[in-house]
Amino acid sequence: MIVERIKLTEEENGAFIDAYIADPFREFTRKALLVIPGGGYKNISRHEGEPVAQAFIPYGYNTFVLRYTVGKDSGKAFPAQLIEATLAIKHIKDNAEKYGIDPAELYVVGFSAGGHLAASVATMWKHEAVLEAVEMPYGYNRPKGVMLVYPMISPEYSNCEGYTKAWGTLLGCEEPTREQLNEAAIERHVDADTAPAFIVHTFNDRIVDVRNAMILGKAYAEAGVPFEMHVYPDGPHGFSIANEIIARGRVSHIKPRIAEWVRLAAEWAQTL
Repeated sequence: MIVERIKLTEEENGAFIDAYIADPFREFTRKALLVIPGGGYKNISRHEGEPVAQAFIPYGYNTFVLRYTVGKDSGKAFPAQLIEATLAIKHIKDNAEKYGIDPAELYVVGFSAGGHLAASVATMWKHEAVLEAVEMPYGYNRPKGVMLVYPMISPEYSNCEGYTKAWGTLLGCEEPTREQLNEAAIERHVDADTAPAFIVHTFNDRIVDVRNAMILGKAYAEAGVPFEMHVYPDGPHGFSIANEIIARGRVSHIKPRIAEWVRLAAEWAQTL
């Protein structure tokens, strides 16, 4: 396996991706998966990065973990992170031959706030600011599908202070206006051009209310865009791949049934 770090901008503390490229095997061409960890837009969660990247390699993916700009002190606000994700997708597709991937088979998986960013890629790939910032063919940055795990979707369903603050951090202010919140609310941007989604959540998530998944599913249904959703009755926020690798001694995060989402997501991608 080759592990490589690629800077996406010239800034000293700018965004970058870590690539995990499996050794080539005969004529097998892999899919590409951009992994976007969560962290409330104030940090990057390690357990939603490399472990996820490694988990998808046996299913025929080469994977790329995005380290996007976070924190109010960065001076960047929405849609800056969407532009960074777009730069990552462009780099992966531009280097498809080098990475041994099919550029038409590019997917994005995101967790929590990273789920918001992944969902932004699915719904707002044609955002005016993105098209102005990144030179590329129209639609080049649209993924074939997105996998959203306990995603932050709507400011309407906040069940804890941390979730509310994440929207302010994303938008670069303490008290976002309704107009700003609407601009970043995913359900308002779902249309016929939106990429299909695989959605995973738990009923009793105490950080990101399960209604985030529900409102997204409703928007997809109304737009006529296919999606698959799995809502498990019990599981903590931040379960990632839900096994011993990410648990760090937290028994509550080891959920064998939920851990099956990785396999189910890979099977879902095969149906598109």
